[in-house]
Amino acid sequence: MTKEILEQAKVDLKKVEEDFKKQISKFRTGRASVTILDGIHVDYYGVPTPINQLATLGVPEANLIIIQPWDNKIINDVDKAIRAANLNLNPVSDGKVIKLPIPPLDQQRRLEIIKTLKKYTEERKAQLRNVRRDYRDMIKSLKDDRDISEDDEKRGNDDLQKLVDATNAHIDQIEKEKEKHILED
Repeated sequence: MTKEILEQAKVDLKKVEEDFKKQISKFRTGRASVTILDGIHVDYYGVPTPINQLATLGVPEANLIIIQPWDNKIINDVDKAIRAANLNLNPVSDGKVIKLPIPPLDQQRRLEIIKTLKKYTEERKAQLRNVRRDYRDMIKSLKDDRDISEDDEKRGNDDLQKLVDATNAHIDQIEKEKEKHILED
């Protein structure tokens, strides 16, 4: 019975890790990446639609993103949506294509991004602790219902802790790699 609980805990821990990766992928590292546009929606005939569903996105240079809407009538809406997203980027439009130059990061901005990264990391670690607590409670309830022995409970909790520790270590590793990318010129 504890095996099923541990398998479900593995899935939940992986979700926390994947969410962390997705969140920090939006952090600017001084290089152009279309992922910084992921959260931006454009009002397309009354429906908020992600930019990647309205346009072709490309990165022809390390510091430039090209956005080519399929419908030229919405080019101004795409421009407004990017400006409204507070990414500190200034889109340049020629009527057919939007060029989004990515300025180099100064040291102060890099440190702000790293501070935010550390905050996200701590939030994810808190989520991991919550997952651990929830699954420990499940294992304890199995023991209380006499479905498993005390030894099985201890083994289950130890295995759960190993899973949480491994996920914690992986999140720390992801954070260090992202921090390294942010600090690179």
